[in-house]
Amino acid sequence: MNLEHFKKERLKSTISDGIRHFKIFLKWTILSLFIGVIVGSFSSVFGVCMEWANEMRTKHDFLLFFLPIGGLFIIWVYHYFHFDKDSGTNRILDTVHSKNTIPFRMAPLIFISTVITHLFGGSAGREGAALQIGGSFGDKIGRVLKLDEMDRKVMVMCGMSAAFSALFGTSMAAAVFPLEVVTVGVMYYVALLPCVISSLVASFFANEFGISPESFHILEIPAISVESIWKIALLALICAFVSSIFCTFLHTTADLYAKYLPNPYIRVVAAGCFITILTFLLGTRDYNGAGINVIERAFLGEVVPYAFLLKMIFTAITLGAGYRGGEIVPSFFVGATLGCLFGNIFSISPSFCAALGMASVFCGVTNCPITTLLISFELFGFAGTRYFILAIAVSYMLSGYSGLYHEQKIMYSKYKARFININTKDLI
Repeated sequence: MNLEHFKKERLKSTISDGIRHFKIFLKWTILSLFIGVIVGSFSSVFGVCMEWANEMRTKHDFLLFFLPIGGLFIIWVYHYFHFDKDSGTNRILDTVHSKNTIPFRMAPLIFISTVITHLFGGSAGREGAALQIGGSFGDKIGRVLKLDEMDRKVMVMCGMSAAFSALFGTSMAAAVFPLEVVTVGVMYYVALLPCVISSLVASFFANEFGISPESFHILEIPAISVESIWKIALLALICAFVSSIFCTFLHTTADLYAKYLPNPYIRVVAAGCFITILTFLLGTRDYNGAGINVIERAFLGEVVPYAFLLKMIFTAITLGAGYRGGEIVPSFFVGATLGCLFGNIFSISPSFCAALGMASVFCGVTNCPITTLLISFELFGFAGTRYFILAIAVSYMLSGYSGLYHEQKIMYSKYKARFININTKDLI
């Protein structure tokens, strides 16, 4: 009799849990659909504006002379809206860690300032804007709906996924990136379903707006051999080292600006003038904007040997001074051109090495190996998978604790099964 009673109670409990879990499923399905539509639409408009800015800059060389003026406007508008101390994507990551909120004005401010940076020739990406747009929308919607603190954090990650997916078209990587980038060593699986749904919905809206996903064609993939394996491992090691240098460039340049040019208006004008002069001295516009055209040339084996170094310098000067944008596409540029150079030197498919370089540097600067593997599949296809996973693993370990984002938390050591719980900023 007691056994029968126990079985009935257990059945009731199972049914009750099932109903409760299904309600949670419905709740997050509806919320993530909603945020996918809102953020996907807004991010798609942003993507269209970015394409317009890059097209205008390419057609009209004289726009480069307006970079210092554009910088003045960016500094002024952030000051006008009392956002001088904005830490960009770090603010988004910190919100997931803490009880802080994200001012909704972050979305329009980063939208406008990133378009201006690209229009006039600053060296930056667009994903920084995407993460900030998505995160601010997610936080705002969560507060309007009066969700609790933990649910708002999931909404922030949903928004990040949606914006990343809309701009890059890599919906798988976009779904996982916010779960992985916030805390190294811990995945926020509670946000997996919401991020997957919002990412897929946003990708659909981007396609409707005519924003096509990025893809790169690898000309040749070498057969698996001892020689090819050690060469790829060596490339990943070099990329891990360069990714650490790139992060150091970015952080150190910002610190030097703050020390020697504390006035933000003078700083941004000086940087704009320097970028303009450097561009004309080099006689090329390859290092202005995101540089997707150079990445495409890297897959054909057609880049100058020092391209990766110049891109790091241009990007550090631009972002450190107060211009707005992201660091991930520049990291793709650095990885692709470095990989192409490596392939030419070591006589192994420069095209394939460009792809591996992109993946390795991206992993090194973000500390996100799973996202890197997924983005490799979406950008390059599934051929050469064993090489990619090897390069990503090597880069992840050897890049140390450097990272693009100060507020990224390193929860577990990369080198020992040990809980450390520190931020990347503590290691700089």
